[in-house]
Amino acid sequence: MINSISVSELKKLDNINLIDIRNMEQYNNNHIKNAVNIELNQLLINPDKYLNKSNRYYIYCQKGIQSRKLCQILTNKGFSVVNIQGGYEAWILSE
Repeated sequence: MINSISVSELKKLDNINLIDIRNMEQYNNNHIKNAVNIELNQLLINPDKYLNKSNRYYIYCQKGIQSRKLCQILTNKGFSVVNIQGGYEAWILSE
């Protein structure tokens, strides 16, 4: 089972590792402040290159579907990850 968090819960957190897994064009168009862009395929191919198993990461995509699937895979590999429900679209709607 994966951990998930709502956008309203996310907004209460400070100093987190926030990852946007959308493509660079989407990220450059707009993203959540302080998010780093690591595309989905890069994380799937080599998560150890980008993530440390001792840290927690909050991950989002456009709608929360791809990030949920990725979080399941990464959780199974021993990473501490949290899916942001609804993704970037939920973030925009909450503003």
